[in-house]
Amino acid sequence: MVAEDDRIRLIQCQDGDQGAFDTIIREHQRMIHSICYRLTGSLADAEDVAQETFIHAYRHWDSFRGEAGLSSWLYRIAVNQCLNWQERRRRQEQLHKDWSEQRAEPSGDDAGRAAQVQEALLKLPPKQRAAVVLTACEGLTHAEAAQALGCSETTVSWRLFAARRKLKRLLKNVQSPGGGQ
Repeated sequence: MVAEDDRIRLIQCQDGDQGAFDTIIREHQRMIHSICYRLTGSLADAEDVAQETFIHAYRHWDSFRGEAGLSSWLYRIAVNQCLNWQERRRRQEQLHKDWSEQRAEPSGDDAGRAAQVQEALLKLPPKQRAAVVLTACEGLTHAEAAQALGCSETTVSWRLFAARRKLKRLLKNVQSPGGGQ
């Protein structure tokens, strides 16, 4: 159960008391930073993830049910933030690896195709373009893209459907590398 001091601070936080939130940060910062450091292996990354942990907690006070202590709830948030950090890092490393394996400069037809695809992407409405870039280029799932864009998975799917239709029309004359269209 939640200690009485923590319960009072939580109520104050839910009422928008910044001082109560500052106190919670001071009391738990070392603990959260420590676990983030152990999970990331980097002081700089641990600082970022610890900050993300407290931001998440601040935004989600209403989800704290009090079944466990405040420190346990913050630990759970910190671990989840670290797992998210590790997944983002893995995707970034994979993207960098993929980029390094590709030719540095596309030649001839490849360069022309790449420029046409980029030009077509820029003609899409921003929300459709964002859905395409997050899913096709960054490799996010529809659920992850929905979370990043602040919309539902269905909305992401509709944006992708509309974007594909427009891209197909915009790129109808672009030849694929195999010689076909």
